[in-house]
Amino acid sequence: MKVVVLGGGVVGVTTAYYLAKAGHQVEVIDRQPGVALETSFANAGEISPGYSSPWAGPSIPKKAFHWLLMKYGPLAVYPTPDPWMWVWIARMLRNCTHARYELNKSRMVGIAEYSRDCFKALRADTGITYDDRAQGTLQLFRTQKQLDGIGEDLKVLDRYGVPYEVLDRDGCTKPEPGLAAVREKFVGGLRLPNDETGDCQMFTGKLAALAGALGVTFRFDTPVKQILADGGRITGIETDKDILTADHYVVALGPHSPFLLRPIGIPVPVYPVKGYSITVPIVKPERAPESTVMDETYKIAITRLGDRIRVGGTAELSGYSTTLRAGRRATLEHSVGDLFPGAGDLSQATFWTGLRPMTPDGPPIVGPTRYPNLSLNTGHGTLGWTMSCGSARVLADQISGRTPDIDARDLAFARYA
Repeated sequence: MKVVVLGGGVVGVTTAYYLAKAGHQVEVIDRQPGVALETSFANAGEISPGYSSPWAGPSIPKKAFHWLLMKYGPLAVYPTPDPWMWVWIARMLRNCTHARYELNKSRMVGIAEYSRDCFKALRADTGITYDDRAQGTLQLFRTQKQLDGIGEDLKVLDRYGVPYEVLDRDGCTKPEPGLAAVREKFVGGLRLPNDETGDCQMFTGKLAALAGALGVTFRFDTPVKQILADGGRITGIETDKDILTADHYVVALGPHSPFLLRPIGIPVPVYPVKGYSITVPIVKPERAPESTVMDETYKIAITRLGDRIRVGGTAELSGYSTTLRAGRRATLEHSVGDLFPGAGDLSQATFWTGLRPMTPDGPPIVGPTRYPNLSLNTGHGTLGWTMSCGSARVLADQISGRTPDIDARDLAFARYA
């Protein structure tokens, strides 16, 4: 059948690829002049199924207040009159219970672990490269309280059979020798040896080329005006140029998905949580990270991408603003400079921001809607790349009438009913 995919980020492109592999005729629509030019452009560079956790946790309300007062805090809020912002915050706070955290994390780890397996199969099938490394990730704890608080996360990792190592100072410096010079600044870490790293934009661009070889067509510089619905079905997509029709439609527009879905009666609770990154050229490789180090105190990921260091993180609630704020850059520079001093030339760093599509409970929205020819693949938050291949494979199977390899029914929009 013919399928139109709205969105040319990493989630949209992986969706198109797996649909084409399943034998469908696929067209991707995006307002940008190429793929992966918004949220997927300069993310933290992690493929981290083991760190798939909802932001809504029992300790978050207390922590959020503390973060807002920190000099280099990981959270910033700039109030807007948008009512959806306040609705999203209220719904997120409702998920800050032990029971909901455990449920939401289990849903996220399930799709993320499946996605990791799909990634491995994709690499084996295609030979795709993207400054990738498979050397694990290290969550670094600066205080004993942080280290002592990982018990609930370990239970979920045990349940899903995710390998991990709880390390002391010396244990942390073995996979990341660059930390040896600052070992007094942390007490230990949690290492997930199966996690991977790479350049998301590079991956998306190369996968788009592979999808093109399978017959996928890409229509760029094409803003979508509205989704047309009639009689309980989607009848077309109105762009600024024409109306496109297909047998099936997929919305993978990240934080912009609600603008098209609310008018047709699908109020997806997706809201942008702004993230920032800097990309720093390496000048002393021996001092640089080997893979990804997660600075738990500042919620910053520091990742090696070839001859560059990508430093990404922070959470800012400011609506759809893409303003680059100097204070956010200072937080990123402080974290990497504190843990890997002298590794990169911060004066030559490039500064970027993107809007993460967050759901209030944490898991993405993947699957069917009340319209039989409309599916969703959105709301992945900070884990779009981590979950992209698994989400796309699940959706391709559903659209093709096949039973997916995992039970993903709890990821559909119906969970909010």
